[in-house]
Amino acid sequence: MSQVQQPKAASAQSKEAILKFYLKRLKDDIKSIIDNYVEIIKLAKVEEDSQISRLTQAEQDQYEMQVRASNIVRACESLLKLVSDIKQYILLNDFVSVNEVIHHTRMSYTQKQQIHDHALIAIRNEIADELYDLEEEYYSSHYR
Repeated sequence: MSQVQQPKAASAQSKEAILKFYLKRLKDDIKSIIDNYVEIIKLAKVEEDSQISRLTQAEQDQYEMQVRASNIVRACESLLKLVSDIKQYILLNDFVSVNEVIHHTRMSYTQKQQIHDHALIAIRNEIADELYDLEEEYYSSHYR
C-alpha cells in the first residue's frame, strides 16, 4: 500500500470500529430498557404462594421497581449521551458534507454579491447620467 492509501485505510477501519462501538452501545442500552421494563411488569403480578408476608413482599417489590426504574433512566441517559457523541462525531469528522455546505454557501453569497454589484453599477451609471444632464443645464444657464 502506498503511504497515502495507508492512512485512508486506517481511517476507514477506525470509522468502522467507532460505528460498531456506537451500534453495540445502542443495542445494550435498548436491551437494558426492555429487560428492566419487562421485570417491572412481572413485579406487578401478585404472587399468592409466597413464603414471606404481603407487607414484606410489597416493600421488596417496591425497592426492586425503584432499582429497575433507575436502570431504565440510566440507560436512557446513556442513549442521550450516545446521540450527543454521534452528533459530535459527525460534526467533527464529516469534512465532505461540511465542505459541501461551505461551498454552496460561498456560491450563494458570490451570486448575491454579483447581483448587488450589477445593481450598484446601474445606480452609479444612472447618477452619472443625471449629473451630466444637471451640469449641462447649469453651464448652459444664464444664471451661472
